[in-house]
Amino acid sequence: MKAVETKRSDLFAKARGFTRAREMKAAGLYPYFIPIEGSEDTEIMIEGKRLIMVGSNNYLGLTHHPKVLEAAEAASRRYGTGCTGSRFLNGTLDLHEKLEADLAAFTGYEDALVFSTGYQTNLGIIQSLVARDDTVLIDKLDHASILDGCQMAAGETVRFRHNDVADLDSELEHLSGKKGGTLIAVDGVFSMEGDIAPLPELVRVAKKHGARLFVDEAHSIGVIGPTGAGAAEHHGVTKDVDIIMGTFSKSFASIGGFVASERDVIHYIKHHARSLIFSAAMPPYAVATVHAALKIIQDEPERRRNLLRNADYLRDGLKGLGYDTTISETPIIPVITGDIMTTVKFWRELYDNGVFANCVVAPAVPPNACRIRTSLIATHTTEQLDRVIDVFARVGKKFGVI
Repeated sequence: MKAVETKRSDLFAKARGFTRAREMKAAGLYPYFIPIEGSEDTEIMIEGKRLIMVGSNNYLGLTHHPKVLEAAEAASRRYGTGCTGSRFLNGTLDLHEKLEADLAAFTGYEDALVFSTGYQTNLGIIQSLVARDDTVLIDKLDHASILDGCQMAAGETVRFRHNDVADLDSELEHLSGKKGGTLIAVDGVFSMEGDIAPLPELVRVAKKHGARLFVDEAHSIGVIGPTGAGAAEHHGVTKDVDIIMGTFSKSFASIGGFVASERDVIHYIKHHARSLIFSAAMPPYAVATVHAALKIIQDEPERRRNLLRNADYLRDGLKGLGYDTTISETPIIPVITGDIMTTVKFWRELYDNGVFANCVVAPAVPPNACRIRTSLIATHTTEQLDRVIDVFARVGKKFGVI
């Protein structure tokens, strides 16, 4: 019998058939990959036009702080612009180790470990700790990096309803008797809703089932807590949270991430996290930037107070106009706009009126709950926020959102 030849499809066919983004660009409605020409913390320049930035994660306004800039320059002159190797081999500097010690002390843990990005941090934590017989339970609204870390891990992944402790408890009951360890992974502050995880209740359920609790503090460190150490400190449960991570691309005005936990856990992750071992080390100027930012977070608590005050001001202003800001209680304030087309047109109208915010559509959020994601900076002025509220008032009425 003659063999039947099967014609293989072209791997690039999917790329050539992807036209949606080009169609949006042609219509003037493409809200992504917009090149910024200059920045002054709360305002940016795009194509010679000045816009108020309410889409940045530069929560404390430290990207232009003189001490931060000076630290970055000094480190570059001493160590050069990069480590040109992984932490595992030739890329560990004394700067990395000093920062790790200070982060551990700041967050209240025995030890810490610095990664090159926050994304890599989550990949490394979950991939290294969750082995074949283990299970990780994640909130359905967790960061994508947590989900991707689960996909890299050899163990089983179970998702539970957002901030639903009863659902988590039920899922853990189903796992009772299963061999292997259990990790619960949640965001401290959720990046699209702006709400805070109910950590005291999660601690109770974790202890009930003998599970370990991991909190992603990316959007909470530097923002909430008596000293700015994040959601675990905010709830007073640092000693009951087994492991945390934080990013440096938000409050710390740089790039990178870290994990903090007991010393044996950090030692294990250091020798098993593929995203650490097989990636170039965080560059010297970035480490120095983070170190300077950490000192400012500790020395200037008024920045955190200003940030939260600004968040309350904008949230109250938007709610007063009739907007749905969901369950936000932090400087992340989503504005629900409805379907995809309304949302991208809404974003463009904000942009044309001098306000830069973030356009978030499906599949990142449900198709009927697309939104404009705003986030505040400590250095926003009341005058700037009033201008933002005024633009939202005009645009919202134009599109029938309010």
